[in-house]
Amino acid sequence: MSVHTGSLVVTGVDGFVGRHVARQAKDAGMAVHGIGYSNAPDSSVSDCLETYIATDLRQGWPSTARADSIIHLAALAAVGPSFGQPQRYIEANSAMVTHLAESLVSSGFEGTLLAVSSGAVYQPTGDSAQTEASPIGFTSPYVVSKILVENQIAYYRRRGIRAVVTRPFNHIGPGQKPGFLVPDLRQQLLDRDVTQPMPVGNLTTYRDYTDVRDVASAYLTLVRSPSHRHLVYNVCSGVSVAGIEILDHICSAMGIPVPETSADPARYRPVDAQRITGSSERLREEFGWTPRYTLQQTITDAVV
Repeated sequence: MSVHTGSLVVTGVDGFVGRHVARQAKDAGMAVHGIGYSNAPDSSVSDCLETYIATDLRQGWPSTARADSIIHLAALAAVGPSFGQPQRYIEANSAMVTHLAESLVSSGFEGTLLAVSSGAVYQPTGDSAQTEASPIGFTSPYVVSKILVENQIAYYRRRGIRAVVTRPFNHIGPGQKPGFLVPDLRQQLLDRDVTQPMPVGNLTTYRDYTDVRDVASAYLTLVRSPSHRHLVYNVCSGVSVAGIEILDHICSAMGIPVPETSADPARYRPVDAQRITGSSERLREEFGWTPRYTLQQTITDAVV
């Protein structure tokens, strides 16, 4: 299969995934142009970029941002805060796509646009793996905004843009900031009173975790392909792991015993599905993508 090399614009290049996408793209010989909200790119990614544009994509698409392909990562991405700011999430995430796609249509863009949705859009279904055809569950304003974005992308495909959507499930790995399970558990282990049980949220739920570097690889595989048989592709490992197993892996990587834990109701989510597993068969069968990192390697790289 022939692929694009050429140039790539990455929005949200300062983010957890964006930094890995930029580095892999550069290593693959692509000229990477970053767009971010900060005045200057993070030092961990600046050496990967040919150019950097600081802008608020909610207000418009920069006319100077041109490339052979685009990976659109910029978004309001935390589920929890969306409940308190529903319209902000819907407007912001939709506006970015409108400005971007309208600019591409008017400029005659002939490359590929990849937009990132979320595996959180599915209705939890228990033990069965969620495929791209599984029912959607409108469980948060964040999910509403992502489905709106997907519909916008489908519309702009009709307008002539070669576009594709990914639905990534939970991703973890090096560079993830606080506010997520692995970095938060690591910090708790470092800060805890060893004479007391460690308070934790619900570690009995199962989630499908993928290494962020494998997620970045999937995005680059899709954006560099000249064609796609589908609009939407799941990005996931296909295996669910309990939170308590994640804690075990973190302790193993840090070389410390697994502590006694106690349930902290304040850390529990009001609604929390017991098991969420994705299916990435569509991505595997069409493009041969498969995760390369084991869960233990991922966690070791993230916490050590």
